[in-house]
Amino acid sequence: MNIETLRIFCDVVQHQSFSRGAAVNDVSQSAATQSVHRLERHFGVSLVDRSKRPFVLTPEGQVCFEGFREVLDQYDAVDAKVRSLRGEIGGIVRVAAIYSVGLHDMSRCMQDFMRRYPKAKVQLEYLRPNKVLDAILNAEVDLGILSYPTPSPDLSVVPLRSERMVLACHPDHRLAREEAVTAEHLQGENFIGFDRDLSIRKEIDRYLRQRSVRVQMMMEFDNIQTIKQAVEIGAGISVLPEPTIREETASGRLAAIRLIAPELRRPIGIVYRQRRVLPPTAAKFAEMLQEVQGERVEEESGH
Repeated sequence: MNIETLRIFCDVVQHQSFSRGAAVNDVSQSAATQSVHRLERHFGVSLVDRSKRPFVLTPEGQVCFEGFREVLDQYDAVDAKVRSLRGEIGGIVRVAAIYSVGLHDMSRCMQDFMRRYPKAKVQLEYLRPNKVLDAILNAEVDLGILSYPTPSPDLSVVPLRSERMVLACHPDHRLAREEAVTAEHLQGENFIGFDRDLSIRKEIDRYLRQRSVRVQMMMEFDNIQTIKQAVEIGAGISVLPEPTIREETASGRLAAIRLIAPELRRPIGIVYRQRRVLPPTAAKFAEMLQEVQGERVEEESGH
């Protein structure tokens, strides 16, 4: 039994798939299957119940998964510290981000990071906000990137940026001609909203409620992309983070109007487990995310 066998087992379990667990480790599906068989022979019990689809862990398998994951966390932390003492940053940084965090910014940061540290690799997965939190708390990822992040006894937060929220509407909408609007301008409008369980929906509702503004909720979605598509066809207006609709406003498919008196903003932060020592490679990636964001702010301000 070696560290790679433990890693393959944990990845197979995490992805609930032998093929995906194999792909993450750059091995064949047969090799991943053999790794799990090797562990089962070692303990003399079945760790995976293959009679169910998708497979589930046996009680022994659950104990192994939780224990092996702690072993891997400790091993990766030691490996990263040894490499950092030699001035070498390497290994894998696992990141989970909400869909709307910005594919362009993340791609740029990942490319710059791996170019600066050739022995490092970034694994990025886009998830719903609650799934990002679960992945952090379950040690499935090193870093999470979330909107409206809240520090807690279990979570540490590093502020990344604050995004201006704007009114998004069809270019032919009556409000598209305005330079700026207040919440009162939205009274009675057909509205395309986020699902009620999302933090961004709760903040928008609070913003409107404090100003006694009522809108007609026409549709609710769990992602910005679908909301933008609904607004594009004239199904209603919405309130969205300004960076997420720049492409659509530049091409004339959407209009973005400033919300004032007061502004509404969406904070974005980097989140990681409070009680975990952040591996040096993950810490370096978090630093680079902040660097890229700082450069972006300078570009937008014209400096």
